[in-house]
Amino acid sequence: MSAPRTWLITIAALCGALLSLCVVLALVSARSGGAPPTAPGPRPSPSDDLEQRISRFTAGFGQRGGYRTPTDRERRAFTGAVTHLLDGDPEAARAGLTEIDFTLRTVTDAASGRRYAEVADAASESGHTTRGWGRVYVDLDGPARWSVQVPHPVADARTELLGARVLRGATGGVLVLAGAHRDAGEDGAADVAHREDSVFHAVVDELTRRNLPGVQLHGFADESFRGRDAVVSTGRGDSAVADAEQLTAALRRDGLDVCTAYSAPCKLAGRENEQGRTAADRRSRFLHVELNKTVRGDDARLHRAAASITTLTERWSRP
Repeated sequence: MSAPRTWLITIAALCGALLSLCVVLALVSARSGGAPPTAPGPRPSPSDDLEQRISRFTAGFGQRGGYRTPTDRERRAFTGAVTHLLDGDPEAARAGLTEIDFTLRTVTDAASGRRYAEVADAASESGHTTRGWGRVYVDLDGPARWSVQVPHPVADARTELLGARVLRGATGGVLVLAGAHRDAGEDGAADVAHREDSVFHAVVDELTRRNLPGVQLHGFADESFRGRDAVVSTGRGDSAVADAEQLTAALRRDGLDVCTAYSAPCKLAGRENEQGRTAADRRSRFLHVELNKTVRGDDARLHRAAASITTLTERWSRP
């Protein structure tokens, strides 16, 4: 027999043996339960946690730069889109936001399981520009019934985290979050609690027009009001006195020393707050809440403060 023919027979024999081995392995696999188990699915992304998401957004806020006052057209486009969102028309909202390079996405909060529409600056996220106009979060699991407002994130340290915890505490909430440090703009332009030319004020104005009650969160240094942990105020108006009393009682049950600006002279009462002025003009319920640095700096105490505010927003969330 020639050498080439011998090699051909040998190769054929090897191929046959290999094929037989594959068949045997397949039969063994089938008898033992089939294909190997698949890897577990991906864990929820940290971006699904509302508090962490907001923390990352505000982490880069600096005291200089990062804010531009919106034009009248930009402010109208932003507010008009939020109005469509509140009316249950996300496609119209998305179209309006595209005009000013904002995005609309759905965020599911891992802690509460609730879904929120997030209005965010697409230009800022791409790194092309920083306008500092902030974000809006709207509960998608029911109609909007109340708002929590954070005008001074980072500057009033951890009020942005408190806002996230309050939002997830009850259904029907809208979180209006400023997009820059209060000192970031020229001539106080980024201090949105005291300006009427921001998208922050324009959105709160729309919520007030709808007669949604709102609570605005602030912070103060301990030495600014020694001996007090919190100040609860109704701003310029008096439509929310009953709400203020309920919140004060909840905070005091938690051991906080509260100054009641709605019934006695107090520092930090927010009388010049522009959103409070608008609410007073419309006879809409508005609360201005200040917490000292010690309360805000302790995570357990901040959590309990959010729970106290939630006793109020739960009532607001009912039809």
